[in-house]
Amino acid sequence: MITEQIKLLIMYTAASSRYESMKYNRCGHSGLLLPAISLGLWHNFGDVDDYANMQKTIFYAFDNGITHFDLANNYGPPPGEAERNFGKIFKNDLFAYRDEMIISSKAGYYMWPGPYGEWGSRKYLIASLDQSLKRLGVDYVDIFYSHRPDPGTPLEETMMALDHIVKSGKALYAGISSYDAMQTRKAIGILKELGTPCLIHQPKYSMFVRWVEETNNEMKKNLMDVLGEEQVGCIAFSPLAQGLLSDKYLQGIPAASRVGRGLSNGAIQQDDISPGTLSKIKQLNEIAKKRGQSHAQMAIAWLLKDKRVTSVLVGASSAAQLENSLGSLKDLSFDSNELSSIEKILKMSS
Repeated sequence: MITEQIKLLIMYTAASSRYESMKYNRCGHSGLLLPAISLGLWHNFGDVDDYANMQKTIFYAFDNGITHFDLANNYGPPPGEAERNFGKIFKNDLFAYRDEMIISSKAGYYMWPGPYGEWGSRKYLIASLDQSLKRLGVDYVDIFYSHRPDPGTPLEETMMALDHIVKSGKALYAGISSYDAMQTRKAIGILKELGTPCLIHQPKYSMFVRWVEETNNEMKKNLMDVLGEEQVGCIAFSPLAQGLLSDKYLQGIPAASRVGRGLSNGAIQQDDISPGTLSKIKQLNEIAKKRGQSHAQMAIAWLLKDKRVTSVLVGASSAAQLENSLGSLKDLSFDSNELSSIEKILKMSS
């Protein structure tokens, strides 16, 4: 343990082999390539987490070709803490590699009290990004997202704020998250007219959460159809359904898991692990074994089989967990029997 801590105190130097094994995909109709697997800091980077472990996880990610680090103003806990911790690691160890990194942030959820501390107004989005830049210790983020649609603010105002942010140099690209198919098409259209194309959409998407595949009755299309037609990138978050799509809960609830720790900030709870869900997990795990993969690896590969998915955004509580996720890239193909078996399990009642 002492040896490990001493290693972390020495100035970090990135592995010279960091680009040799990662797969990079073009993000929509843009010049930007994103790693097939990106690192999300939604959990595991708050004040309840070990800083040395955060460093080790970030370093392992970058050493293995993960150039994209995804944050939001409210990630922690408490809100803002993930950006502060990442900013500290960046300042101390990664500053020299800024031009090799894609750093993103978002605003949309509750961040401070009063009428200007959440949702999608121009005032909130711009003020929030200014705060994020200070916490991160950077002059700009590569991608800035509207974190969720705002029913109380005209879509034009929210998109004009993103356009202003890009044109002011505080972000290089604009993105949206959790917008449905109709909202997405409208947002893409507005941004296109403003001259700031929508680069990417970040939806929650996994074997267990598939709303992006649901057809909008008015449009006769689903979100993935829209993204494909409009040539907008897609980065799926929560691809493992916060650990459900892994072997983590097969033998009970580990004390160190999100459920075991009783985390807030949208983390899954014990009630989310029903007997029906456990049955699905166990059956999917058997298919993964036959494929020579862990359950988590199969779940990530299942998303990346769709060429419209640019990247999969994984969380990681350790470098070892991240290593397991990266192993999914060794086999991204599925035969028809495997896909049929997976669909049959997923359609079972939970």
